Amino acid sequence: MDLEQRLAEVERRLAALERSAARPPVSAPEREPDEELWALRGLKEQWAELGADNGGVLFTGAVRTPAGLRYEWQYGLATDTLLDDDWAAAAESFAALGQPLRLRLLREILGGRCTAAELTELDGTGTTGQIYHHLRQLTAAGWLQTAARGRYEVPAGRVVPLLVMLTAAGC
Repeated sequence: MDLEQRLAEVERRLAALERSAARPPVSAPEREPDEELWALRGLKEQWAELGADNGGVLFTGAVRTPAGLRYEWQYGLATDTLLDDDWAAAAESFAALGQPLRLRLLREILGGRCTAAELTELDGTGTTGQIYHHLRQLTAAGWLQTAARGRYEVPAGRVVPLLVMLTAAGC
């Protein structure tokens, strides 16, 4: 099998994995202590079936926010694909999260405070102009989107990735 055929096969299998993300999550059965890495073993089997010799990365989550919204999401990439990508393209997204007040705004929006007026009422958030500046930065980077009548929301496809990034950062 030539490289082009192998790549097409990997893409086909990755698409199948992404389609499986739409299925409801399977509850983890009771496990013995020595079966701690059950998810990792399953992932390694999937990557082996895809022919991804160098493995890959998967992040996933099924969450309910304090505002009562539910999100289920997963995304995976083969290691080779990830290492070959242009990492500089992620700089704007990371930069938008690199300010403590912006992280607080995201947390408050996930918690149900969705307008600039509600966010300005919070202690230590600054002036309305400062709030709008931060909201624009988060929106430009894709971490927020405007909803009806001046309301902000974290796009559904960004909720779990945001929580994964916070987990990776040791929060």
